Amino acid sequence: MSSNSGPIETRLKVMTWNLWWQFGPWKERAQSIESTIKAQAPDLIALQEVWGDAAENHAKILAENLGYHYFHAGSMVMNGIGFGNAILSRWPILQSEEITLSGQEETGEIRNALYAKINGPRGEVHFFCTHLNWRYEQSHIRQVQVREVAEFVKQNSGGKMPPILCGDFNAEPMSDEVRALTGLTTTATKDLVFYDAWNAAGSGEGYTWDNNNPYAAAEFEPNRRIDYIFSGHPKARGRGHVTQIDIIGNTPLKDIWPSDHFGLHAEIRY
Repeated sequence: MSSNSGPIETRLKVMTWNLWWQFGPWKERAQSIESTIKAQAPDLIALQEVWGDAAENHAKILAENLGYHYFHAGSMVMNGIGFGNAILSRWPILQSEEITLSGQEETGEIRNALYAKINGPRGEVHFFCTHLNWRYEQSHIRQVQVREVAEFVKQNSGGKMPPILCGDFNAEPMSDEVRALTGLTTTATKDLVFYDAWNAAGSGEGYTWDNNNPYAAAEFEPNRRIDYIFSGHPKARGRGHVTQIDIIGNTPLKDIWPSDHFGLHAEIRY
């Protein structure tokens, strides 16, 4: 068999995680977050609820401490401190872009989506990060937002590797907004569908909002799977095929839980 046939055996390691801004004992949590990321050593990271101000932001600190390139964009300000999303990459970021999502007029919240074109060693990777509105009753807003995100992905995709979309969608797998991304109802945009990495390779419930975490339990909400790694339909030789996914950040380090969310870490053919 030639080296150009059969499934690709090299992997891209992808992480997504909501870092819970500066809530709780955030300085101590930051140490646990950094230790967890370092232990997993992902190639690409999508982060949500990243704090930042004019002088500093959490994504920059992590990138500098762990040796990543980064793209950070705040979406709104809370108590004088920015709140936004970020992408970290082991490899150079060739291009980056941010869009603002709908919903501000109705909710007062400003949400965004980020794109980074990554100069990976086996070809460019189109990587996206977002964080949708959180309230249970705002599915109608999230449905609009996923259509905007899907169109954003469609406009910034191509090449040998399918796009990868990560984030905190604040919606369960059978919600209308997630089903629109995974082709279980009318798709969010024409000719674009994603595989839910947990459905493809996960084991168990995959809860990322889990009452075993005392920060989550304090909100009196049920366990839910609301954080996702989505990969586009696999391309030649299985590029984009998810082979493994695990929950991360689901244990305390030195009695400190890293965040109110658990994160995800996946391996994808690349």
